[in-house]
Order: sequence, then structure tokens, then C-alpha cells
Amino acid sequence: MGVGKTTAIAAISERAPISTDVANADASVAKATTTVGLDFGELTLDNGDRLRLYGTPGQSRFDFMWKILVRDALGLAILLDNSRPAPLEDLATYLDGFADALQDMPCALGISRSESHPSPSLDDYARALHARGLVMPVLAVDLRKGSDVISLIETLLMQIEVSDTGATL
Repeated sequence: MGVGKTTAIAAISERAPISTDVANADASVAKATTTVGLDFGELTLDNGDRLRLYGTPGQSRFDFMWKILVRDALGLAILLDNSRPAPLEDLATYLDGFADALQDMPCALGISRSESHPSPSLDDYARALHARGLVMPVLAVDLRKGSDVISLIETLLMQIEVSDTGATL
């Protein structure tokens, strides 16, 4: 919650994003609104294909939406806020929540606010993934910057392309 999923989609969507934000009732997070359903945006790729972007609610109490939105997805980008008290625990929550999808779905991990909060490091995230038998790209991103979000999406699209061709990384 509060990582910037809504902001990221708004930064790259070619049309006004659809959002299901409501007033935040979680006093532990200083945030006026929170996503309770989904965020949706669209992006046209260089080849003309339309990419549909879905943002899930970040709170685990809405994990039923995670399962709905990941169904039929080509790939998954997990976004984490490095300024939160326990970002590696947050990672574990999302890896557990998306465990079924991660068995065969390409994924990339985007870490926000790492410039102001350098710990844990990107290597720490890679080690946590490795401990679970997972390998995926880990990138530092500023989700307010469209160029950073595009870099994350391009990295995920490369993962998807490799998995579609059967090539190994």
C-alpha cells in the first residue's frame, strides 16, 4: 500500500487511468486514498500492440483481487516501497500471495524510494528471491517518472518474450 501503483499507471497510460481509490481507513499509513479494486491504463507498444496495465490493491485484505487480476496476465511486476519498515517482509507477502502465478509467469521486481532508503539493497532482494528459488530482474524505480516505469515494463516484456520463445536466461 502506498508504493505508487496508481501513480505508475498514470505516468505511462495513454488515456486517463481508471481507478477505484477510496478514502483510506488504515491509520498506519499516511495516505488520503487507497485502491480497493483495481487501477487500469493502456499503453501502445512500438509494434502497435496495446498493453493493458492493471494495478492491484496493495493491502493483503484485498488479496482476492490479486488472484482475479493475475488470471490470464502475461506477466507480473511487483512493486515495493523501500522506505517501509520491513520491505523484505512485504516482498514475502507478495511472493506468497502470487505463488501460483510465479510458478510459470514472468515477473520483474521494482523497488521505489531506494535512493532515499538504500537498505535493503537490490542485492538483498535478489538474495531473498534466490532463497525461494526465484530469479527475476530487480530494478530501482521512481514510479513518478514515466521513463522509469517504461524501463520496468520493457524489462518485464523481455522476460515475457524469452518465456514465449522457450529460450533460457
